[in-house]
Amino acid sequence: METPPQPPRSPRARRTTTPPAAPRPRRRSAKTAPAAEAAPARTEAPTHEQIARRAYEISESRPAGTGDPLADWLQAERELTELLS
Repeated sequence: METPPQPPRSPRARRTTTPPAAPRPRRRSAKTAPAAEAAPARTEAPTHEQIARRAYEISESRPAGTGDPLADWLQAERELTELLS
């Protein structure tokens, strides 16, 4: 018993694939300063936990029962934002 003829294979099926080449490192132009010399831009925002901790410290620095928790929170947020920028 003979096997039925197989369809011809495409030329692509016979090719082996080569792995992609590694990316080339970029060259720095003379106009661009190296990253080590540039001052890092800090645009971090304070976390919820940092603000809560500072607001608690502010409220504890006053006599008990005085002050506004929202004002403490906003003050803490301002202080930490200035500190991180």
